[in-house]
Amino acid sequence: MVTDAPDAAASPSSTLTNSYGTAVLFMLGAITVLPCMNVLARYLSADYSTTQIVWARYTGHLVFALILFMPRHGIGLLRAQKPGVHIVRSVLMFCCTCMFFLAVRYIEVPTASAINFTSPIIVTALAVPFLGEKVGIRRWIAVLIGFCGALIIIRPGGSESHWAMFLVIGTAFFYAVYQVLTRKYASSDSAETSITYIALIGALITSVALPFDYRIPDNAADYGLFALTGFLGGLGHFFVIKAFRLGEASLLSPINYGQLLMATLLTCLIFGTLPDAMTWLGAGIIVGSGLYITYRETQKARSRKLTAGAVSADH
Repeated sequence: MVTDAPDAAASPSSTLTNSYGTAVLFMLGAITVLPCMNVLARYLSADYSTTQIVWARYTGHLVFALILFMPRHGIGLLRAQKPGVHIVRSVLMFCCTCMFFLAVRYIEVPTASAINFTSPIIVTALAVPFLGEKVGIRRWIAVLIGFCGALIIIRPGGSESHWAMFLVIGTAFFYAVYQVLTRKYASSDSAETSITYIALIGALITSVALPFDYRIPDNAADYGLFALTGFLGGLGHFFVIKAFRLGEASLLSPINYGQLLMATLLTCLIFGTLPDAMTWLGAGIIVGSGLYITYRETQKARSRKLTAGAVSADH
């Protein structure tokens, strides 16, 4: 994507507006690309193992990262102040991908995506013991309501329930832990180093397992789909990083829920299925809870900034 560079004489507000506009465009790219990757994973799972699909996702992601970042950073791309943290985060992301891709072998991508959106809700709960954040009663109520939304989708014990739905709960939990670690050590290394570690660890782990669970693709089209899965994974991750560098989470987080709509559209076009009414109801509750939590966190952050500014002015 090409955008006009801000004019040197442009006002600060104009530059800020341009940055936010670019951030939104990157986020729109991410919510288009990532559901495509997930739907591709479901399509390929009809004939190939989850191991092989996850390997393609991370190997393609690694090639993308090296081509994009290595010319600028060189071997320094892999130098990290806290390599142990990067390895742990990368393993968590790898677990997320494995569980999600395994789940979509059995359940539709929109259903899995809706359950996976409990992750920001879990982050709120984990932020108390691991980050020392204070969570008010209203956000705790939003957390409980969000989990009720997940239960409506899963319907434990009902005929529509499937064990793969609980895999997605695991995905959401591991991704929440990943996000908590990211918040805690956000400033230790560059985003480029982080994205490369994630791709490298995932590619290494699956490369060890691949020889025991590999099937030669049936045709050139399938080779292309495997390559596309990896490319979309790398591109989507890159878009998210660029978006959050240019815009605030309060602006971008609501857009992220658009992944659910894109996943639904693609699933309808390719597989001819749509989520049932209860799944839509549960998804709406999860999204509403997540948006409210984002709103409250934004309000709290602004309040802290104003308080800090007032204290600084007094001195």
